[in-house]
Amino acid sequence: MTSVRAMATGAVLAWGALAATIIPGDAKRGELLFQTEQCMQCHSVNGRGGNMAPDLARRIDRDYSPTVMASLMWNHAPDMWAAMKQKGIVKSDLTTESAADLFAYFVSARYFERPGDAARGKQAFAAKHCASCHGITDSKEPGAPPVAKWQSLADPVVLAQQMWNHSPGMRKAFGEMKLKWSELTAQELTDILVYLQHLPETRNLAANFTFPPSADGKSLFESKGCVKCHVGRMALENKLKNATMTEIAADMWNHSPKMANPVPTLSQEEMRQVVSYLWAKQYFTGSGSPGAGQKVFTAKGCSGCHSESGGTPKLAKGKEAYSDITMISALWDHGPRMLERMQERKQAWPRFTAKEMSDLIAYLNSL
Repeated sequence: MTSVRAMATGAVLAWGALAATIIPGDAKRGELLFQTEQCMQCHSVNGRGGNMAPDLARRIDRDYSPTVMASLMWNHAPDMWAAMKQKGIVKSDLTTESAADLFAYFVSARYFERPGDAARGKQAFAAKHCASCHGITDSKEPGAPPVAKWQSLADPVVLAQQMWNHSPGMRKAFGEMKLKWSELTAQELTDILVYLQHLPETRNLAANFTFPPSADGKSLFESKGCVKCHVGRMALENKLKNATMTEIAADMWNHSPKMANPVPTLSQEEMRQVVSYLWAKQYFTGSGSPGAGQKVFTAKGCSGCHSESGGTPKLAKGKEAYSDITMISALWDHGPRMLERMQERKQAWPRFTAKEMSDLIAYLNSL
């Protein structure tokens, strides 16, 4: 099993902690932070770094999401702090901005992508009629570039942009061949990409992509007319929770036939900004249950300290004050002292599943 190979050198937007402000989470800064804060002494990314802890870009057969990562970091924290102490690593502060940078770096390393399979991808490439027009080194139909020239194999944003802009012509070609529109699941698209990326003819393609930290995505989302339909139940922040880049590309491809003509075209830069805007929104549109989160808050012993008589900071900060990112920042900065107090009281460190973390965040945002 292999996944989409790519390493970003740019940035992805991450939403800020208060008042839904936008904080540019930059993958370059995140990579530098990962190195300077000595995370690499234990962790590695794509084989670069230590081997005492998991490779944070390693493809393993389970779904990762920002919420899963937040819960895993929380559960792993006492062991991590103990290992740092043993190695003499001084823990520095981790601001919300720095946490956003780290998340951007992990996204750039494709940490949240699903595993793919080249054999399945080869079958899907033929079954979905891609091979009918796109040869590996030559074009089988006019206007259908060969796979060996696809920039999108190494850049998931270009993938979304080219699939979106290409869809009207594809609809016409499918109609002329009397073929039904071929929808793609994210898994099928991932498998196809893995198959195409590992062909001898494509291995020399660049493997870098960029995510500009820009707030123009929102204005583009409005000016291109997307906001006219994607409101209420159709709002994309509800539909893209924990979506990977490949899932977004597949969704845009499947959505194209439902669009009124003409489909608005997007340049590569416009697609980067729109996708960055939409992808980042997922951090602050949690799907957890406040009611279930209140039960988690009590069951995990949080209420024992974070109460009127607990002597710890009050957690009520208003709607959208908490997210996966802010939970990581809070854990890193306040967790060691919290662990000391819990050890003094002979209390066990609370551990959370991803669902419990999501519910807890929803509850905290309801206070």
